[in-house]
Amino acid sequence: MLRRFHQFWIRLLTPVARFFLRVGIGPDIVTLVGTLGVCAGALAFYPRGELFWGTVVITAFVFSDMVDGLMARMSNRSSKWGAFLDSTLDRVGDAAIFGALALWFASGGESYLLACVALYDLVMGSVTSYAKARAESLGMTANVGIAERADRLVAVLVATGLAGLGVPFLLPLVLWALAVASTVTVVQRMMAVRRQALALERSS
Repeated sequence: MLRRFHQFWIRLLTPVARFFLRVGIGPDIVTLVGTLGVCAGALAFYPRGELFWGTVVITAFVFSDMVDGLMARMSNRSSKWGAFLDSTLDRVGDAAIFGALALWFASGGESYLLACVALYDLVMGSVTSYAKARAESLGMTANVGIAERADRLVAVLVATGLAGLGVPFLLPLVLWALAVASTVTVVQRMMAVRRQALALERSS
């Protein structure tokens, strides 16, 4: 869904990437600092119920995920290590966001059920990414699904920020929707890989 805005963000963030390269900052440093910022924003603010300001801090750092890729391409420093680091730290940042929301709902948010839903979203988001990575490691593809990482991230950040401004019901609704969408995506990817695996068996 968000791919249609990809070129817009690239044009907007290209000057930032150029500036970082000019002052000697590498893409791996941007990846690491961005992840640390996301984790700090989530874990420092969300468990205390400061949902709006936590979202502001997270959003300020989350664009590093595009900036580091731009920097790597502009400096011809794209590498398997950089791709591995980026994907691994993405999982850390996502875990911090949903884990911090679970902490909030388990304490000040006073909803054990929503704490469980947030944790389920955390787990299924990781499984969604794992399914794709594992398929590719076996020589197959799993580029299907209705809940890609960018969609999940934007949805939960918008809902959480609005919840911090006093908008009710939206965050619980989004958490439930992501639980369903992530589950459907995992099943879609499993079925896609199964079809490919059966086709390979028949052709061998």
